[in-house]
Amino acid sequence: MRRAVVDLTSTRASWSIPPWSVAAIRAAFSRGWDIVEVTEPSASDGDGSGGSRAALEAVSGAEVYFGWGISPALVRVANGTLRWAHSAAAGVGSSLSDELAASGAVLTNSRAVQAEPMADWVVAAMGYCLRGFHALVEAQRDRRWIKGEVFDGEIPVREFADSRVGIVGLGGVGKAVAKRCRALGMEVRAIRRRPARRRLAGLRWVGGAGDAVRLASTSHVLVVAAPLTGATRHLVDDAVLAALPRGAYVINVSRGALVDEDALLRHLDRGHLGGCVLDVFRQEPLPERHPFWGHPRVLLSPHVSCVSERFWERETAVIEENIRRYRDGRRLKNVVDLEAGY
Repeated sequence: MRRAVVDLTSTRASWSIPPWSVAAIRAAFSRGWDIVEVTEPSASDGDGSGGSRAALEAVSGAEVYFGWGISPALVRVANGTLRWAHSAAAGVGSSLSDELAASGAVLTNSRAVQAEPMADWVVAAMGYCLRGFHALVEAQRDRRWIKGEVFDGEIPVREFADSRVGIVGLGGVGKAVAKRCRALGMEVRAIRRRPARRRLAGLRWVGGAGDAVRLASTSHVLVVAAPLTGATRHLVDDAVLAALPRGAYVINVSRGALVDEDALLRHLDRGHLGGCVLDVFRQEPLPERHPFWGHPRVLLSPHVSCVSERFWERETAVIEENIRRYRDGRRLKNVVDLEAGY
């Protein structure tokens, strides 16, 4: 029988596949398939751990593999039978290997599955910045009544509709953020790997990666939502941060390495930036002595912007659709470009 391995039990309760989802995956395959569920937990944080130890036994001779990334060891053990691997993580850094490329297997991921909750998180972060909540939190901690400072403009507040947003990366998350910003009356610009050949609905312009400084120069809020690749590492560097208008904000929900954190700290300390809201960091967990922890212009969260109780509903729908496509010999959704890295 043809074999598919479901290796989606996680060390995190919210990311561990529920029984109803396993049942749906079984039902989506036609007769003649042996669906093997691996129940040993594996790490699902970030790009995933690449598979559990128990999966090494199950994957031998398997044609399809569902996991939190896929390691080179799993590809080798499959011994040339693997045709399709799917990662429930959006990031694929831990899955990109010479072994996978040589195998000829198609890799799909879960990009856009977490776009809605992440976009909600970004909009909440924008409100925190633009409406001066950072100053209010600090004042409450110090028991200071800062009504005068707000009314006199010492603490700047800005309406959403008067704000310009720049989005770095226009994939699932970037598009969901843009949609919400437009609904709030904000002016939106973006950059992606390739510039748009025509104007995209609701966006002033969409440039390429080389337009990062131009994007920053017109942005009251810069949202980082691009995948981490060799080309995007430190894309938001000192020059980009310096181009932001004084008092602007940076929001990062992608990967910490897209932003030069040392340069970001310098611009925060000099007062050039109004602040930043960060969900991702160069090193995670964030070291206890890192200056971000106590910085008055930084709000941080521990890489949780994607959390939603609807994750498995959306993830299962993507897997089911791709199983139907795979059975029919059609192109799969969310195919990863192994050379581009996403």
